[in-house]
Amino acid sequence: MVNVLSRSGKPLGTVTLPDDADVPDLKAAYAKVAPAMYVDRQRFYLPAVGPSKPVALGDRSSLAAAGVADGGTVVFKDLGPQISWKMVFVLEYLGPLLIFPAFWLGQRAIYGRVTPVGSRAAEHQAGLVLAWVVHYAKREFETLFVHRFSHATMPLSNLAKNCSYYWGFAAAVAYFAMHPLYTPASDAAYATGLVAFYFCEAGNMWCHFALRALRPAGSTVRRIPFGGPFEYVSCPNYTTEILAWVSFNTACPTAWGWAFAACGAAQMWVWAGGKHRNYRKEFDGKDGRPLYPPSRKAMIPFLY
Repeated sequence: MVNVLSRSGKPLGTVTLPDDADVPDLKAAYAKVAPAMYVDRQRFYLPAVGPSKPVALGDRSSLAAAGVADGGTVVFKDLGPQISWKMVFVLEYLGPLLIFPAFWLGQRAIYGRVTPVGSRAAEHQAGLVLAWVVHYAKREFETLFVHRFSHATMPLSNLAKNCSYYWGFAAAVAYFAMHPLYTPASDAAYATGLVAFYFCEAGNMWCHFALRALRPAGSTVRRIPFGGPFEYVSCPNYTTEILAWVSFNTACPTAWGWAFAACGAAQMWVWAGGKHRNYRKEFDGKDGRPLYPPSRKAMIPFLY
């Protein structure tokens, strides 16, 4: 039996568990006691000792190993309403997928005029819409059928922030790129940019399928990726994503487009560094574990 307290010390109930119970067992048992607190909404801590802060129990921790004995106490935190990460990504990408072509198709309603039919600007805009839609349709496909998520859910309260980034930038880029007075790039820059864009998109999808193959369904197993660009960097999916947007902005130069690429690159720089450090920490060659390739960089071959 384990006693559950609120963070203020209020008793919330007790749960009966087997001797070898772990945190998932605790969560499942508490969800039966308090049905509104479904598993993904729960987090448990060890009670604070003295001035120290409560220690969070890992999602796969054994209660006995954490020091929670029969008759012991844990502290419950409500994480609030949750939304699955898969649905988060579907909604994030749905906005850009619809917004960008809406500016193209709705030129007369939005701007009061349309790009002259048959003009170089009109031809470029059609190709740019296709490239944009291909990118976000690919993202939706990967979300539904390729990606395997380490974490099941995210607080619902964060959804507006996540969507506003993608939806806002999509509207800002589309407003200028689809404007009837849009000044297109040179034909050489346009063609080169789009060819490079599609090449990077194909490389990005290859990386995502390679990562999927490393993680069995329903698990959080981590393995060392090998092959192709993984021989040089830990996160070639980020490398190809950044290069894809550099290519798109070469074909479609707008200030908002470059700002979107820069913000995305900055965030992926941070993510790549964190994932690279985690790989090195987990695969350190000790205790029979494999050694992570020491020459491999985080995101930029030979540099970072």
